[in-house]
Amino acid sequence: MAGTGIFTEILDGDVYKYYSDGEWKNSSSGKSVAIVNPSTRKTQYKVQACTQEEVNKVMEMAKSAQKSWAKTPLWKRAELLHKAAAILKDNKAPIAESLVKEIAKPAKDSVTEVVRSGDLISYCAEEGVRILGEGKFLLSDSFPGNERTKYCLTSKIPLGVVLAIPPFNYPVNLAVSKIAPALIAGNSLVLKPPTQGAVSCLHMVHCFHLAGFPKGLISCITGKGSEIGDFLTMHPAVNCISFTGGDTGISISKKAGMIPLQMELGGKDACIVLEDADLDLVASNIIKGGFSYSGQRCTAVKVVLVMESVADELVEKVKAKVAKLTVGPPEENCDITAVVSESSANFIEGLVMDAKEKGATFCQEYKREGNLIWPLLLDNVRPDMRIAWEEPFGPVLPVLRINSVEEGINHCNASNFGLQGCVFTKDINKAMMISDAMETGTVQINSAPARGPDHFPFQGLKDSGIGSQGVTNSINLMTKVKTTVINLPTPSYSMG
Repeated sequence: MAGTGIFTEILDGDVYKYYSDGEWKNSSSGKSVAIVNPSTRKTQYKVQACTQEEVNKVMEMAKSAQKSWAKTPLWKRAELLHKAAAILKDNKAPIAESLVKEIAKPAKDSVTEVVRSGDLISYCAEEGVRILGEGKFLLSDSFPGNERTKYCLTSKIPLGVVLAIPPFNYPVNLAVSKIAPALIAGNSLVLKPPTQGAVSCLHMVHCFHLAGFPKGLISCITGKGSEIGDFLTMHPAVNCISFTGGDTGISISKKAGMIPLQMELGGKDACIVLEDADLDLVASNIIKGGFSYSGQRCTAVKVVLVMESVADELVEKVKAKVAKLTVGPPEENCDITAVVSESSANFIEGLVMDAKEKGATFCQEYKREGNLIWPLLLDNVRPDMRIAWEEPFGPVLPVLRINSVEEGINHCNASNFGLQGCVFTKDINKAMMISDAMETGTVQINSAPARGPDHFPFQGLKDSGIGSQGVTNSINLMTKVKTTVINLPTPSYSMG
């Protein structure tokens, strides 16, 4: 169970501690933040409500610890990461239990997230040793007008303190996707977990603690965003911010100052379906892409743009598959579980009611009980409906019928988002043309949008983000180039 066994020390009574200077601590505030179980709508866990002074202490220790960590050999950094990965995977059950209870993720998917996170850490350790173990050697006479009197040596060095802020929907996986690259690159790491998902993150951080990382190198500070959010993101000790979430990231990017930013801020991922598409394949991917984890994924299919000539057939195939989706508690591995909060459910319902008022065709009856919303396919959606543009982050999927490829591309590109998209066709030439035309960070051909495998580049255009993720890109973003130039008194040529 969560908070037991090797995790006993992270819990004090019914409140989970925060992690600072290699120790689990209670906040001096004496206050806690409640985490509500989305399924029961009752308080499941409590975490510390940390203060700004505690943030200052964490940052001071992070700066100090990073100086020593930067001098730690690469192989040693990798060794500790491998150890943390093994501990994480060995203790997948209590961490997965936390995911089930605080974000209503189905049990089997929760276990998968933890195992995937361990694999990501190990991969990052190996990739980091390769990337950071190489430098460049440049000769001055390769530029016109120069003799060979300068040898230029370049290497990658750490930035300093990295602030990581993952989202609720993949709190463990998207935390380690920031933590592991930062650590292998020689940085220290301050983690601010989401409220929903904080307990899962605290368990994960304890795995790094047990692996034996130096004190102060990793910190996990919990609390209300209204009290410590801006204080964290605007803190002068922070040298890089990696954030995954919603439009809060836009506010962070405006306030953060002159530091590297890695932002993934959501999407309205379009699925363009041509006349020659394999409609059975399309329907299966719409179900997987649109309804897995109740649609609460940045890379979920958020709008289907299907050619009118095949729309009726596709809608019927998707309707048949929606009817087979199970709805209920995450403990029973139901396909559709409660969305993360009442406010989220209310927002989704607002989009549904707007579509209803404007004449969308409901392929199923709209049904909601608390935070649990039954899967809903909306046909004959028009561009004047909110659901055509806004990201529901729930199990509701709009279908827009189009009469040309250009119409589909134009709708996709008119969005302020540009994370991912997909196109279904048997014509590879058309697929490539559409991919080139879509203003998104990634286009999937004949498959639903997806983040991963975790070493693939992952990025968004427009309001979907800044920078690129994926193991290699994250390591590179969390380093900077250092150059040393050796000046020779006279030109020197090998074998001359």
